[in-house]
Amino acid sequence: MPAPGHILTICTANICRSPMAEGLLRHALAAQPSPLKPLRVVSAGVAARTGEMVTEYSVQAMKKAGIDISGHRSQPITQELIDGALAVLCMTEAHRATIPLMFERLPKNIFLFREFLPENAEKEIADPYGGPYKLYELCRDEMVEAIPSLIEQFKKLLARPAGR
Repeated sequence: MPAPGHILTICTANICRSPMAEGLLRHALAAQPSPLKPLRVVSAGVAARTGEMVTEYSVQAMKKAGIDISGHRSQPITQELIDGALAVLCMTEAHRATIPLMFERLPKNIFLFREFLPENAEKEIADPYGGPYKLYELCRDEMVEAIPSLIEQFKKLLARPAGR
């Protein structure tokens, strides 16, 4: 299990969006000073099976960004993953609405991946599964656009005194 304070990215099957988000965040956090740099990033799905490979188009889209996610294997979201999360980042409002139906203890900080972008920005990241490669690139680019705002949010979360 990841150390308390990990970042958890959530999508449906954990084979497209959340593994891409995990790879991008891991890459972005590696370039940050502590306390951000050591944050672990984990992904899971609200309807995921264990051990499925990430889609080929997701691997290709990330490879174009210089990030290798080919070794990712899917996992379902668990209470343990939620309990230890500094932040849970969902791709859609449907994912955010599903989590309270699945678990007794809810995450303290559950957000959309694009929640902290300007008000007029689209907040949800559509599922590219089954679509053309261009949709996977669009998905990746929508995530990349949100990362600076997420880094700022993580700084705020880490600056809060414990127990708040």
